[in-house]
Amino acid sequence: MYKLTTHSRIADIPADAWNRLADPDTPFLRHEFLAAMETHGCVGERFGWIPNHLALRDADERLLAVAPAYLKFNSYGEFVFDWSWADAYRRNGREYYPKLVIASPYTPATGPRILTGRASLGADYARALIQGSVQVAQRLEVSSLHWLFTTEQETDQLQSQGLMRRVGCQFHWRNDGYDSFEAFLNALSSAKRKMIKRERRRVTDSGLRIRRVRGDLVSEAEWALFHQLYCDTFDKRGGLPTLNLPFFQDIATTMGEQLLLVLAYDGAEIVAAAFDLIGQHSLYGRHWGCVRDYHSLHFEACYYQGLEYCIEHGLERFEPGAQGEHKLSRGFLPTRTWSAHWLADPDFGAAVAKFLVAETQGMDDYIATMQGHSPYRVSGPSESI
Repeated sequence: MYKLTTHSRIADIPADAWNRLADPDTPFLRHEFLAAMETHGCVGERFGWIPNHLALRDADERLLAVAPAYLKFNSYGEFVFDWSWADAYRRNGREYYPKLVIASPYTPATGPRILTGRASLGADYARALIQGSVQVAQRLEVSSLHWLFTTEQETDQLQSQGLMRRVGCQFHWRNDGYDSFEAFLNALSSAKRKMIKRERRRVTDSGLRIRRVRGDLVSEAEWALFHQLYCDTFDKRGGLPTLNLPFFQDIATTMGEQLLLVLAYDGAEIVAAAFDLIGQHSLYGRHWGCVRDYHSLHFEACYYQGLEYCIEHGLERFEPGAQGEHKLSRGFLPTRTWSAHWLADPDFGAAVAKFLVAETQGMDDYIATMQGHSPYRVSGPSESI
């Protein structure tokens, strides 16, 4: 017999118990990462992310599985876009918000959302947690339930429990056993190899110096400069910078070994920075900022430095963030992403199901088209879809 509880603070669940169940390849689901968001106000009423975490226990109160869950009062910071669903609700005189979302806030990265560790009964725990999440959504009387950036296996489990599968696309890199950046370049077509070399040379010829620093070795002044660049990027694009400086300082202390800062210097001045998260097997590109335009510096700091880091440290994958067809010519291939959805209203659910059939076909066609423009030679790595 299992019991599912909800928690308005992740601090109510012991960090070691949560992390024991989390996947070591997903630093954005560590207790420390999610707790820092709550502690420093990066989630909460101001931004419409209200913690409502799920915890599954047995009769002896032993923690079996958890999932990061939030009541959402908007669709900001999710990267699985349902604005048209919300608009359809509104046009029919219904309220779409709040909804229940299982996700890592502001983090469009694939990984397990049903955290069960390596339990032999993991599938049973997952089934109980999925069923429980629907019951929680019903009890809260929300319009819908959304599991975002799930693994394919999880998505299969969610679909088997009645949720609707949705397919997206990002551009990811897979390490084909390269022993150097040059070996990676040699796997590309001549034109793409020359383009990357030219872009890297432009950065070098401009006099810029690049430095990679692990999070626990970044100084307070460097964190402050990075955060200003991060905020400037959102300001330029009309977005909202939800992650504050105390958040970054906090995770630098509690999980700094899983953070990577790429700093670009013009003389003694830091002029650009890129922020990555380091998993057991993967690197995740997250944020970037620059004080002024430098030709090709974005590609160097956000892509090529990350690729070099993966090769040097034997990481298998690099997810540089959401969207961006320009990543394709730089070695990142189209890769399916997944989400799963439940709507309380059966009529709206039927309409969304019909929409998803057409959307999936369009996404499959798009991925096939993008794969047709692969930058790799015939002997290069295949698409990871």
